[in-house]
This record gives sequence, C-alpha cells and structure tokens, in this order.
Amino acid sequence: MSNSFRRLAWSNLAAQSAEQVALAAMPIVAVMSLGAGAGETGFLAAMQSLPFLLLSLPAGLLADRFSRARLMAGAEMLRAAVLLAVPACLVFGALSVPLLAVVGFLAATGTVVFSVAAPSLVPALVARDDLARANGRLELARSLAFAAGPALAGALVAWAGVSPAFAAAVALSVVACVLLARLPEPPRAAMPRRPVLHDLMEGAGFAWRHALLRPILLTAVAWNVSWFVLQAAYVPYAVHRLGLSTAAVGTTLAMFGVGMVSGAVLAPRIARIVSFGLSIALGPLVSVAAALAMAGSIWLPRAILPGAVMPAIAFFLFGFGPILWTIGQTTLRQAVTPAAMLGRVSALVMMATAGARPMGAAIGGLVGAGYGPEPCLVLAALGFAVQAGVIMSSPVPRLARLPQAACA
Repeated sequence: MSNSFRRLAWSNLAAQSAEQVALAAMPIVAVMSLGAGAGETGFLAAMQSLPFLLLSLPAGLLADRFSRARLMAGAEMLRAAVLLAVPACLVFGALSVPLLAVVGFLAATGTVVFSVAAPSLVPALVARDDLARANGRLELARSLAFAAGPALAGALVAWAGVSPAFAAAVALSVVACVLLARLPEPPRAAMPRRPVLHDLMEGAGFAWRHALLRPILLTAVAWNVSWFVLQAAYVPYAVHRLGLSTAAVGTTLAMFGVGMVSGAVLAPRIARIVSFGLSIALGPLVSVAAALAMAGSIWLPRAILPGAVMPAIAFFLFGFGPILWTIGQTTLRQAVTPAAMLGRVSALVMMATAGARPMGAAIGGLVGAGYGPEPCLVLAALGFAVQAGVIMSSPVPRLARLPQAACA
C-alpha cells in the first residue's frame, strides 16, 4: 500500500472515531445537562441522520468535480469547528436542544463527505488488485471506531464531564484534517461545465442501468428497511418479552460491533476461500441467518437457552455479514464505475439507503404499536429474505473475480 493510502486510512480512523464519540456524547449532554427526554433525543438522532439523505448527492457531485482529499479535509474542519460550540455554549449557559440539533446536523456533513469521497479516491491511490484489501482496511477502521467510540464517549463523560468528550472529538477531526491536507492526490481531468441536474441524472442513470449495480442498490435499500423495522422493535421486545435487564440489552447490542470487527478482520481470508461474487452475497445471506436467530427467540423455550443468547448471536451476525458486503460491493462499484462518475454513484447508494431507514423505522413503529414487537421481528426476517433473494437472483454471485473493465 502507498504512503498516500496509509494517510487516507489513518485519517479515516480519526474521522470515524470523531463521529462516533460526538454521536454518543450528544444525547448524553442533552439528557444530563438539559433534561431532555425521549422526544428530544429522537429529534437529535433524526437531525444527525438527515444529512445522509439531503447532502449525499451534492457531496458526490463535488467529489467528482474537485479534489477529494481537500473536500474531506474541509468537511473535517467544519466538524471540528461546530463541535467546539458545545463546550463553549456550556460555559456561557447558552446550550439548548435546538442548538445541539444544528451542531449534530453540521457535524454529520463530515461523515457524509468522507463516506462519498473516500471510496472515490481509493482507486487513484492503490492498484486494482489491491482494491478489496484497501477497502477492508477502511472498513476495519470504521468497525473499530463504531465499537470503541461510544464507550470512549461514555467513559470521558463519566470521568471528566461533557466538555472533554467533545474536545476529544474535535482533536480527532483535526488529526484527520491534517492527514488529508498533506495527502498527495493524483491529478484528474477537469469535468466539463454542465448543468448540475445533468450530472446528477448521469450518475443515477448509470447506476440504475448497470446489471451489477442495480441489484446492489436494491439490496441495500431492502436491507436498511428491514434493519430499521427490527431496530424499532428490539428494545421493547427484549425488555418486555424476553425480560432482559438494561445491562443485558446493552450487551446484546454491543455484539453488533464485535461482529463488525470480526468480519473486517476475517474478510481477506474469506476472500481467498470463495469467489468474488459469493463474497459479496455472503453479507445478505448471513443477514437472513441473523434475522432467523432473532425471530427464533420468540418460540425458543427459555429453559433451553437464556433469553439474551439468540439476540446476541443475531446482532453478531448482523455486524459480521454486512461488513463483508460493504467491502465487496464497494470494490465492485469502484471497478465498474468510470472514475469521473464514482462520487455520484457512491452518493446515490448512500442516499437511497439513508432514505430507506426512516421508512423502515416508521413501518416498525406502526406494526409494533398495532400488533406488538413479535410481528416486527417476523416482518424484518421476511424483508431480509427479500434482500437476499434480490442479490442471489442477479449476476453478482456468479462473478468469479473482479470485473476487468467498466461496463454500462
């Protein structure tokens, strides 16, 4: 791997860690310092996720037109600046839930830009045969940040207060910004000046017409709808039906991060054993197994297994499988998409999946309110079966190796 990619990988670890620390600290400060309830924390979560829906396509367009490294550095600089506002407002007693929501929205733009621009930059920094390994390293960093970031935020708040947690997130963003600012990016031909709508439709049309990218897009949408149906019902189900304590619920949820890290570590070994196409399809297939494990907890007698075992297995698999999927489908997307269009195509996938999340949460909420959490788990399992069916019926699993050239 080149020194340029190593800079990108380390900046990715710093940026993802900054996001996770800030993401975890935001509701903590809202509850502890402002007395926020479930409605306010839900509002904060919505504002933090909204940029993925609203800003993905603009970020993709910018990534195709301008320096991707500088774009990511600028986004991290913005994140650092807005996060500094939280401890400053605490000092002057000016902090409020609406202000936290604005900070959360602006800080999340850094994650949107990084998630779109980094995969677009990787093919310019590593050889084609190293794409999967490079994407695996980036996903390992994301998994580690996902697993450790919330714990770090909680520990900092418990030991030193709210301000040090945000200071840590700011410092991590600054580190990412410095690494990206010094990253030498290979030159690219300038895009011709055309209407923005034309460029956006060009990227969307390419992804939708492509025989390999369209099933990737549809599978991602179906997975996210199903995942958020399950997420909407899990905590009430675990507490009221399985009788799990708060600590036990937290332990089962933590298995998701353990699964992510395990999948990222084992991905290179799995790629050597199975074909390229099957390594992509494993993610959706493992998700079906995870959904069945979760739904199976409805009927499995507690005398056979403690109530937390099946959910813990399910969340581990939900973390393990999608990491294999993310590495594989990102590598495929990089291989078949023209370099000048990669930012927009990556942004389309992100925007579609982000749009699917509130839909899944709404479905889960409505079904759960009307019929209880168990039907939500069954409905989610059916959704995961659909997403596996979409990818397995496509040409993707039959790919013996990485396609050799971009095709439309």
